[in-house]
Amino acid sequence: MSNHGPTRYDAVIVGSGHNGLVAAAYLAKSGLSVLVLERNDYLGGATASQQVFPDYDALLSRYAYLVSLLPPLIVDELGLKFETRRRRTASFTPYTDASGTNRGLVISNVDESRSRSSMREMTGSDEAWKGYERLLALESAMARVAWPSLLQPLRSRESFRSALRTDDERTAWHAFVERPLGEVIEQLAEHDILRGLLLTDAKIGVFTQPHDASLLQNRCFLYHVIGNETGEWRVPVGGMKSLVDAVTDRCRALGVTFLTSAPVTHVECGPSCHTVSYSVDEVEHAVDAVRVLVNAGPKTFARLLGETWNPIPTDEGSVVKMNMLLHRLPQVKAFGVTAEEAFSGSFHIDESYQQMQTSWEQASRSELPDPAPAEMYCHTLTDNSILSPELRLKGYHTLTLFGLDMPYRLFKSDNDARRVEVRQRYLAGLERICSESFVECLARDRNGELCIEVKTPVDLERDVDLDQGN
Repeated sequence: MSNHGPTRYDAVIVGSGHNGLVAAAYLAKSGLSVLVLERNDYLGGATASQQVFPDYDALLSRYAYLVSLLPPLIVDELGLKFETRRRRTASFTPYTDASGTNRGLVISNVDESRSRSSMREMTGSDEAWKGYERLLALESAMARVAWPSLLQPLRSRESFRSALRTDDERTAWHAFVERPLGEVIEQLAEHDILRGLLLTDAKIGVFTQPHDASLLQNRCFLYHVIGNETGEWRVPVGGMKSLVDAVTDRCRALGVTFLTSAPVTHVECGPSCHTVSYSVDEVEHAVDAVRVLVNAGPKTFARLLGETWNPIPTDEGSVVKMNMLLHRLPQVKAFGVTAEEAFSGSFHIDESYQQMQTSWEQASRSELPDPAPAEMYCHTLTDNSILSPELRLKGYHTLTLFGLDMPYRLFKSDNDARRVEVRQRYLAGLERICSESFVECLARDRNGELCIEVKTPVDLERDVDLDQGN
């Protein structure tokens, strides 16, 4: 075993995802020597932006794509040059009304009257809006309790409970922490479409349902609605690459050492110093560290320590990520809704409450959901800087689709075939809600292939070391 540079650091960080990079910056800022070891040939992990389609100068946020859980204090303390923008549309959900007319529920980030009238059109009264506002008030109360704790030592359930001061805080705690999320959704929302819209935040990336006894749905919901005490998910200007670049630039200025294509193979724990073994070009190296931080999942953590890893059911990832490049946006069927309004926010497809109950049941039986629930958004309507000037001028756009109820188990035995199948399911859903051919709006590469990339949970585990795609 040989050495590769210095043989001892104050801290070694395994993995260069955004959490590892932020930790590296803070440790270096406090005067410690820091080495970051990354298995891939690029930094950022799942926070990376890449030229997914080689024939086009477009940097897509390949995995993670929106920002909500980054505290402004971290940006300020590290002096990061990083900007996010608000999406004009929060969400768009197409539906067919009783007369057979195609319509859409629009929730605006900038015009409450647009949201209220759209919900009134769907439900026939203002009662649904009152229930929706009540749920938002409870989310806000919970966010005020939970959000500050993210920059504090981990607190116990009892510590949180004893700090509740208002009736809204106590009601929110009961609804979001003590009881299955489905109860409060069904209490405050009657319409199937609205219930589904509210539930999606509880299902992003995990395999669960409204009344799951594990309360996995509650945990997923909370981290989607507490960010910066607003729950708003914002567009990173320049894509996720801009965040990675901002933090790595700061790290390098502080003296952090980075090694890419350097997978860590073992961590030997000692009483006061630990030895980290890694390989570069198939040559083994070792370095000592007072502190070792593992920016990876529990499976990798166990492997590095030579321990056994036994996953629990709630660890299973449930996601398909589909990246697309279009030469123009298609028009949607929904009456009175433009493509720009529909695609700039979270565009919900086949995600009514009942549809997602059915898709969860199908996936529980190891069947691929049909129809396949998903949501997507267009980064370039809010920030087109990820496109070259030429592509901007021609009207190109990117779309990111995030599929629900697609657990790891569905792809484990025949990932390639299932990947093709889910792609067809999503394209079928998109064709159904557009007033023109969605496929015809997709860009094609020099070989005539559609500019679509699909990542399954198995792909995520392989490419960015997410255990079971989670």
